Amino acid sequence: MKEQMKSMYDDLRNVVELPREVRRVVSIVPSLTESIAATDADKIVGATDWCTQPADLDVVRVRGTKNPDLERIRELAPDVVVANAEENRAVDLDALRDAGIAVWVTAPTTVGESLDSLGRMLSAIIGTEPPWLHEARAVWSAPYDGMRRRAVVPIWRRPWMALGRDTFAGDLLSRMGVDNVLSESGERYPRIELDALPEYDIVVLPDEPYAFSPDDGPEAFTKPAKCVSGRHLTWYGPSLVEARAVLSGQLA
Repeated sequence: MKEQMKSMYDDLRNVVELPREVRRVVSIVPSLTESIAATDADKIVGATDWCTQPADLDVVRVRGTKNPDLERIRELAPDVVVANAEENRAVDLDALRDAGIAVWVTAPTTVGESLDSLGRMLSAIIGTEPPWLHEARAVWSAPYDGMRRRAVVPIWRRPWMALGRDTFAGDLLSRMGVDNVLSESGERYPRIELDALPEYDIVVLPDEPYAFSPDDGPEAFTKPAKCVSGRHLTWYGPSLVEARAVLSGQLA
């Protein structure tokens, strides 16, 4: 007898047909891998080479977010592949759909959207919202009422690129009193000229996607530079529980 299916909507309002009990998941987004593993690790059968959390995750690797091994994913016969509209290429997701594989796409651009997105995804795949997600909601519900600072937030060099408009990381920093001076940019990740930036107070240098460090990045700026955890700044998942405290310390 054919297994009964349920129809759900992902962040892009695509209808995703899932079995009543999802048993096999391939994740091609590191933060989503961590989110599912922290909730029900047994469901994950495949993940990218960049899925480093949790550290003891032992599943089949399917290359990267931009070049997933589509044939290997098909061989794993997942009930669903979880992806992200920004991190993964539409052509790869369409190829998986054409192969008859359900694809769930997330697309949050704010902290609030990320928490709601995770709630929908985990409810669809696991059947419930996990305790860590409730804890993250509580952590980020507290308003910021301290001094505000203006920042430039590079994400790459050679060429220099930075956070622009409508980014999750930009919204997260804003909730901590750090306003991105390029938030009105026409692009989400614009190229920048360091001598033509708007006035700013600090530079925020995450260690991913470019691995900025105290020895690689701060020397290019005359304003104070703060090296921060890229995972806590750009990942949405269990890291959100501790991100506010971790980044507050690094930005002090």
